[in-house]
Amino acid sequence: MVRRFAFGKALGSPKGATPPSRTTNCCKSRKPKHRRQKMNIYAVIPAYNEEKHIAEVVEKTKRHISPSKIIVVDDGSRDATYTAAGKTGVIAIRHIVNLGKGAALKTGCDYAVKKGAEAVIALDSDTQHDPDEIPNFAKALKDADMVFGYREANKSMPLVLKFGNWAIGTAIKILFRINIKDTQCGYRAFTKEAYRKIRWTASDYSVESEMIALSGKNKLRYRQIPIETIYADKYKGTTPLDGISIVMKMLWWKITR
Repeated sequence: MVRRFAFGKALGSPKGATPPSRTTNCCKSRKPKHRRQKMNIYAVIPAYNEEKHIAEVVEKTKRHISPSKIIVVDDGSRDATYTAAGKTGVIAIRHIVNLGKGAALKTGCDYAVKKGAEAVIALDSDTQHDPDEIPNFAKALKDADMVFGYREANKSMPLVLKFGNWAIGTAIKILFRINIKDTQCGYRAFTKEAYRKIRWTASDYSVESEMIALSGKNKLRYRQIPIETIYADKYKGTTPLDGISIVMKMLWWKITR
């Protein structure tokens, strides 16, 4: 049964219902005491005006995760993203107005945890993240609280992104003592326990940086794994002005969180 949601509530639901993996830079401050058994993993895919791509991303994700554990959050799209997601047979949640990536991701993660997720893998809806790399994240998550994907810096990476990653990464390393190769890559995985510690307030693209900051402050065990570098839109995402805003927010997080 296809489940669709608006304002975070189910439409028509019962009353009362609401190349191989490589890992690097595991956090050295705390060694894992044991390896986790197979976890109940959900995928959360925030989407905004991705009518053309959402079905492709979802179908590839279904190769690795059951449709009942894939959550697409349509963040107030002006196109038919919500309808296209619903037709794939996964859980579709809709924001009536556009709230931002951070808000959409949190809506999906909150729902996943409520439904019993022991871990969440977050990926983008614009084909920049290859769902076939989901098993690599699941494997790395067996002995870590957080797994961060990173893109190798190459000629296809926009210059503004290279500089932004360096600047934000340097600030995070100084302020929160955590060294992340690609601070703006949204392909990530985290356990339910980690999510409770990093549950962010950011509603926009600064969510990626806030996640890292809170991971550092809470001394979470983390791994980093390389992912394929794909750019569907070179200028989609964090802009230079966003970068300045993120650094200012990090200073605030350092003082207040």
